[in-house]
Amino acid sequence: MFDVTRDDIVGGSLSRALVVLAGPLVAQNFALVAQSVVDLFWVGRLGGTAVAAVGLATVVVALLTVPLQAFFTGSQVVTSQRVGADEAAAARRVPFTAAACAVAVAAVLGVGLVVGAETVAGLFTGDAAVRRLAAEYLTAYALALVAIGASDTLESGFTGWGDTTAALYVNLTAIVVNVVFDPLLILGWGPFPRLELFGAALATAVGYAVGALFALALAARGREGFRLTRRALRPHLDTAREVADVGLPVAGQQSGRQVARLGMIWVVSAVGGPAALAAYHIGSQVATVAFVPAQGVAQAATSVVGQNLGADQPARARRATWIGVAIAAVGLSAFGVVQWFVPAPIARVFVPDLSGQALAYSVLYLQILAYGYWALGVIYTVEAGFNGAGNTDVSMYSTLAQYWAVRLPVALVGAYALDLGAAAVFWGVTLSNVAAALWLTAYFHRSADRGMLDRAADDAAASD
Repeated sequence: MFDVTRDDIVGGSLSRALVVLAGPLVAQNFALVAQSVVDLFWVGRLGGTAVAAVGLATVVVALLTVPLQAFFTGSQVVTSQRVGADEAAAARRVPFTAAACAVAVAAVLGVGLVVGAETVAGLFTGDAAVRRLAAEYLTAYALALVAIGASDTLESGFTGWGDTTAALYVNLTAIVVNVVFDPLLILGWGPFPRLELFGAALATAVGYAVGALFALALAARGREGFRLTRRALRPHLDTAREVADVGLPVAGQQSGRQVARLGMIWVVSAVGGPAALAAYHIGSQVATVAFVPAQGVAQAATSVVGQNLGADQPARARRATWIGVAIAAVGLSAFGVVQWFVPAPIARVFVPDLSGQALAYSVLYLQILAYGYWALGVIYTVEAGFNGAGNTDVSMYSTLAQYWAVRLPVALVGAYALDLGAAAVFWGVTLSNVAAALWLTAYFHRSADRGMLDRAADDAAASD
């Protein structure tokens, strides 16, 4: 139902290709959100200190996975261009080469994490109990890093090939195994030992390891041309360089974003206290759910753009980008309208007993966020146009400007110079989204007019 062929992507309806490819990716992203909720539920059985420790560790984990993002994106983009150019053998070796690189980098990061887990946790908290539990979680998460490196890179290869159904199967396998093992390893059900937070991270590692093995099994069977061969398994140095060239700016983009988010959390906590911080966290969780469809469309657009450039059809790649922009912007705008009218019930879905100043801040933030939802749809899909063309550095520079030149300065100036308090932080988020959407749209239009996509098609044709 969800599969489209190369011929569909480079010669059929672009709207249909984007929607069909995005369907499994949207389902996959919703499943990831559900996984986070389930993880929190079981960790919550251990008490508030355990939840705080995992919240702290999540920040560290987000930073540690940044280098791996280079291989995830590089695998998808380069694979899609090879498929579009009808270079099946060259396309097959991309995900396996990228996975080998990701596993190697993850192993180095994992060793460092095991050695310095408690020291790293201590940088974020002075509470001894939270530090100890966070270090326990991070120590086990070292194994998860390696498994995630393998699973997500192979999954990106399927997405680049246009087989988003296989990518969904791989991700769902990892998520289901993780969810099943959570209570077994956290609480020690049945014959399993009670490992608490160590068990929570270990369940993630087991889930992604099974996901990686399942991805290999699917490739061994062969799907839409993406199959396991001896030639594909041999790492290829030039391919590794190309994957890194495309993916490293994405790692830089994610790094800048994560550090800026830490800064925003510091500001909102300083000017609004626990109530504003709770509202900011609730708004982030709601927005994460709202963005899922747009992220799915953007992931699909990256593959569609890449394959059409590989097939030397830059005009179709350009049109695919704008169609993706329209779909994502309209969809998120509709969600934003609903959110603006019923912010309190939405907030209470996440925190049922929310009241007082925390509720007031949450309502304010959710309504302010709603004004800029259309812009996030634009950002994701225009970036997909640049990424599909291999120009991932544009997304990196845009994100750095969005967070460091607009979001943080607006929050700081509004909160302290204009005495707007937490509202300044909330407006900083929305205004930075709108600004980024406007400059990305203008720059993509200008770059396409000046031959960016034509050059990308030529580069893809010249690669073997």
